[in-house]
Amino acid sequence: MRSDGEPGIVPGSFGLEAGSQVIVVDERIEEVIRHFGELEKRLADPSVLGDPEKLRETAREHAELAPVAEAAERLRQVRSQLAEARDVARTSDDAELVELAEIEIEELEAKDAELTETVRRMLLPKDPLADRDAVVEIRAGTGGDEAGLFAGDLFRMYTRYAEERGWKIEVVDLSEGEVGGYKEVVFVVRGRDAYGDLRNESGVHRVQRVPATESQGRIHTSAATVAVLPEAEDVDIEIREEDLRIDVYRSSGPGGQSVNTTDSAVRITHIPTGVVVSCQDEKSQHKNKAKALKVLRSRLLDAKIAEQEAERARERKTQVGTGDRSAKIRTYNFPQGRVTDHRIGLTLYKLQEVLDGDLEELIEALKLAREAEHLETTAA
Repeated sequence: MRSDGEPGIVPGSFGLEAGSQVIVVDERIEEVIRHFGELEKRLADPSVLGDPEKLRETAREHAELAPVAEAAERLRQVRSQLAEARDVARTSDDAELVELAEIEIEELEAKDAELTETVRRMLLPKDPLADRDAVVEIRAGTGGDEAGLFAGDLFRMYTRYAEERGWKIEVVDLSEGEVGGYKEVVFVVRGRDAYGDLRNESGVHRVQRVPATESQGRIHTSAATVAVLPEAEDVDIEIREEDLRIDVYRSSGPGGQSVNTTDSAVRITHIPTGVVVSCQDEKSQHKNKAKALKVLRSRLLDAKIAEQEAERARERKTQVGTGDRSAKIRTYNFPQGRVTDHRIGLTLYKLQEVLDGDLEELIEALKLAREAEHLETTAA
C-alpha cells in the first residue's frame, strides 16, 4: 500500500500463476508498463513534489520497478515482432519472404524465451537475507573417525569455493578429530550474497568410500551435518544480558602458546533456549565473546526463520529446498566418482572437482529449484 492509500506494485507483489516450474507473465507485462508510466507522471505531479513523504515513497517504488518495466517493455516488443513474423510466414505467397520470416521467427522465439525467464525471475519475491554474510557449522555425524575426516573435506570444499568467489573465511570455533579432520568447525563466510548462495547447503551430507583405515577394502558410509545461517544483526534479535551464562576456559585448539595457556576461550549459553555457542579462535577473551555472540544471534534468528517457514510449509504443495536438516540431501560417492543431490535429482560425475570447490553448477540448480518452489507457493 502506498502512502496515499492506493495499492502499489513492487517486484514480487503480483499474483503470479505457476505450473510445472513455468510462470505465466503475459498478463502482467501491460500492468507493469502501465503502472510504471503512472509513477513517472506522479513524479512530475506538483502535489507529490510538494509532499516529501509521498515523493520519497513514489521515488522508491519507481526505482524498484524500473528494471522490471524495462525488461517487460523489451519482451512486449519482441512478442509484437514475433506475431508479425508469424503472420507473414502464414499468409505470404512469396517463398523467399516466408523463408526470411521463418529465420526471424526462430531468432525471436529464442529472445522471447530468454526475456520471459528474465522477467519471471525479476517478479520473484526478493529474499531480504540473501545478501547477508553466512555462518556455516559443520559437524561430524555417524561414521566415527571417517566422519571427522569427511567434515574436514567439506570445510576445505567451502573454503575453496569462497576463495574462488573472492569471499573471506573467518573461523569461529574448531574442534579437531583424533586422526585428522574435525569433530566440529564453525566459520563465517563474508562476501556478497554469501548466505543466498550457501543456504541450500544445509542438511546431512553423506560420503561413500573406502576409509584409509579399512584393511579389507570395504566401502563405508559416513555423514556430516551442515547448517548455514544468515549472520544476524543487532536489530534482528534482542539478547538480554540476564539470559546469558558465560563461561571461560583454556583453549584446546591450535593457536600458539598464549592461546593454550590462558582462559581466552568463551562458552555462552542462552538460558531461555538452551543454545550453546563456543569460540576459541582468538587470543583475546573479549574478541572470542564478540564472535560467539554473533553466532548466537545467527542461531536464534535461524530458529525464528525456521519456525516461520514450518508454518508456511504446511500449506505448500512441494517441499523442495525447505532446508530440513534431518534429511540426507547429498551423497559423495568415491567409487563411482559422482555427487548426487537428492532434493533435485541432480548427479554430477566430477566428484574431485566438487570437493575442490567447484560448486557453481550445484548451487545454481538448487537456487532455480527454490525459485520454482516459491512460484508454486505464490500460486497456491
